[in-house]
Formats: sequence, C-alpha cells, structure tokens
Amino acid sequence: MNMSLTETVAHTPSGDVRGERVDGVLRFLGLPYAAPPVGALRFALPQPPAAWRGVRAATRRGAIAPQPIPTPAERKRFLPGIDTGPLMDYDQPPGDDFLLLNIWTPPGAQNAPVMVFFHGGGFLGGAGAADICDGAAFARAGVVCVTINYRLGVEGFLTLPDSPANLGLRDQIFALRWVQEAIAGFGGDPANVTVFGESAGGMSIANLMVSPLATGLFKRAIIQSGHGDMVRPLDVAERLTKRVAKILRIKPTLEGFRSRSFEDCIRALKKVSLPTSSIDLRNPDGREPTFGFMRFTPVYGDDVLPEHPIKALQSGAGADIHLLIGANREEMNLYFVPNGVRRNIPRFLAYWLAKKSEPKAREVLRAYGINKQGRRAGDAFTEALTDIVFRLPVRRFAGAHQGQTHVYDFGWRSTACNGALGACHALDIAFVFNTLSTVTGPRGLAGENPPQSLADHMNRLWTDFAASGALPWGEYTAENRLVYHPETGEAATEPQMPCERVLS
Repeated sequence: MNMSLTETVAHTPSGDVRGERVDGVLRFLGLPYAAPPVGALRFALPQPPAAWRGVRAATRRGAIAPQPIPTPAERKRFLPGIDTGPLMDYDQPPGDDFLLLNIWTPPGAQNAPVMVFFHGGGFLGGAGAADICDGAAFARAGVVCVTINYRLGVEGFLTLPDSPANLGLRDQIFALRWVQEAIAGFGGDPANVTVFGESAGGMSIANLMVSPLATGLFKRAIIQSGHGDMVRPLDVAERLTKRVAKILRIKPTLEGFRSRSFEDCIRALKKVSLPTSSIDLRNPDGREPTFGFMRFTPVYGDDVLPEHPIKALQSGAGADIHLLIGANREEMNLYFVPNGVRRNIPRFLAYWLAKKSEPKAREVLRAYGINKQGRRAGDAFTEALTDIVFRLPVRRFAGAHQGQTHVYDFGWRSTACNGALGACHALDIAFVFNTLSTVTGPRGLAGENPPQSLADHMNRLWTDFAASGALPWGEYTAENRLVYHPETGEAATEPQMPCERVLS
C-alpha cells in the first residue's frame, strides 16, 4: 500500500506510521529500520525490526545511539564560545531502540529523487535528527530526504575476533536496503538515490562506494569533508580491542564485551580516546590515518571492505557512481581556534604532535613556513593539518575514482571567534541543509548574519545533483584539478598544495 501524499499515514515493511505536516512538508521521525541491537543482537548483524499492529506515531525524534555526552563544562573547555548542540543533538537521550531514520517528503510526491544523509561525529557521536540536519528544505525543493542513526564507538566500530566487523557500516547498508524497499511509499524513487554525509558520515560513504555489500543501493554520492583514507587494517584495529578490553577487565571477545553495559563501554571509550592514551595505532608505513583524532574507525580486510578504499577505487570499484566530493578551506580551525591552540602552540610542540601521526611531519611543516620569521607556528600547523587530514586526501580520492567526479572547496569564512574561525570543519552542513538559524548568533558556528543566499545556492546545488547529476562546472581529473568554490560560484584550476611536494 502506497500512502496518499496529501495524508500523513504511510506504510513500511513493519507496519503503518503516522507523521505530521509541518511548514508545507510531511515529516516522519523515529522510524525503525532495524531491531534494537541489544541482548543477542548486540555486536551482531542488523536484523529487521519487529512488526507492529495499528498505526505507529512518527512525530517525535527517537533515541540516539549510545555515545559520550559531554557536560556543558566539558563542551565549554573543548570549544569555548561555540555551541555544538545543534550539530550533535545532545538534548535527545541515548536508548536501546536507536536504529532509526527520519523522512521529510513533499506532499503529492511520486518518484521524487531521494537523498540519504549519514551524520558525522568521529564515529563516536552524532544523530540523524540533530537540528542542523532537518530535511525540510530538501522536501520543499522536491526531494525525499532521509537521515539515519547507526551504531557508534565500541558498539559499531570495535573489531572482535568472533563477531562481524564494521557494524556501523553494516547498519548504514541495512538502512539503504530499507530505503530500496520502502521509500516508494513516501513518494521517493528507489532507482534515484543519492547518499550524502559529512565528516565520519562522508568517510562512511567513501567506504560504501567500494563495498561489495552496497552495490546497487545508490546512484550518486556526495562526500563532505570525508574520504577513504581513515581506515585501519584488521591487525592494527585489534590493538584497540585489546586495550579497551584491558580497561574493562575482560577478555577481548564477544562474550567479554557483552558482559559489560553500554555505559561501561562508553567509560572505557573515553579513557582510550584521551590524547594522553599511549596506544599505537600507526599502520605499517608509520602513519596514523586519523592523525590521532579518532580511535574507532572502519577497518578493511572483511566482506564489507575487502581492501583499502583507494586501492579498490583504482581497480574500478564504484566507477558507476557519480561523485561530488569536497572539503572546507580551513577545516582544522574548529579544533585549534576556539581553544587558543592556533595562536599559542609553540614550534616544538607542533613538530611533536604532527610527528606522532606523519613520519614526514618536519618536512610538511617546513613546507608551510613554520621556520619563517614572523610566521606563527600555530598558523603553519593548522594549515598543514587541514591539507593533510582533509583537503589532500579528498583530491586523492577524487583522482582515484574511475567514474564521473566533481570537486568543490567551501571557503566562506564564519565571523565567530572574532572572525578567526573561518571556513572550519562542519560549517558547510547548515548551508547544505539550509538551516542557518541553528548556527547563527553570538555562540553560533556561523557567527552573526551568515549569507542566506549561499545556503540557498548550496541546497540547490545538492538537490539538482540528486535529481539528475547536473552541476554548473566540469569534471575533476588529476590533470586538470578543476575545483568549484560555492561562495564565489566559480570553478578554477587548483595549484598544488605545499604538502604535495613532500607527500607525493
């Protein structure tokens, strides 16, 4: 039974749901796409949710995945002066039944383009129903927008010897299969699905593009501030498993971890994620692919990711997927400006921190002028990490993709932190979703008076791409290096980054 899109009742594989009409679009919140991953389903493959009788209310945001919830004091210490609540959905409590999705759809829609969003949060936090990723603007533009939750941290990205790896990615694949089966009932076209995601969500998409288990589940992909480099081989990931097990005083097995509660595992996660944790997660080449920012990541060497994503791309995996990928011009400002690191870090500490993850750190930082007289060490450090953590891997992913590829670079600068925050990590989300009100104000990520016209433009770029693949600039190749700048509306050939001479 397909729903009448002038009404608020729809059919799903598990039963009927009732949403509500809000500001001209139909909204369905907290729909289960998989059973709660508890008890015998904890650290197991996702399974269909139990069916229900009657009509289930879908008018409230559901539980978020178990994750560390920082106190207001902790948030203030980490990012003083910035309100991160709209990004992370801290006001929604974690719960058992959290494998949920949310849908915004235009009344009367039939065979509309579908966009499915994977949230960021370092594979540790975040939620599909966070204020910043409200999908109403997409629905008003004629797109069916879906956002999802997936397992995080220990539950989703810990590698155990006797259970499947990459459970967070498997949840995402399971949700995409739900979309294939059910989205026509919400007015969407299952043959025209675009996945999009930011940060860890974008990295997830980079992985799903080459996963044999995700073949045929989406037609186009938009990767915001993500790429395929932040993955670990199984043997390196096992070091993390053993360390977390030691903290919990259990054996590093399925039985051991099931004997501890979500809360116990989150406490252990917080300990192992501290910057002072001495765990060595470097790959055989001496590089730490997450540069110390994340402990829990997808792994390769299983049926989800048989090989490293870049190698898979070079072999032709994902060549049938039309890709739009990009990053923000000053990504690392989010982590180094509000807390004063960019302004105050001494040269020796910049060298030491970078060297922990990048064997050629000294040469990289020198390429960014760390030794130049009058050049602050923190400026060189922040700019170098922006490029080697985000912007360069994005270009390498784009260059390895054998299919249609377009690259953007988001450069609008926030006025927050007295104008120093700039084009930082996560700033693009509110422009893409056209939800600027969630990040505007004295403590907002976008500062005061961000340009509504740019949000309108970026939302239209994304919806046009989802509808037909249309974009107002040409394809990217490793030779032409054509990159689009949304804030100016122009595309240009990009010069080589300073770090490329060192890391080529």
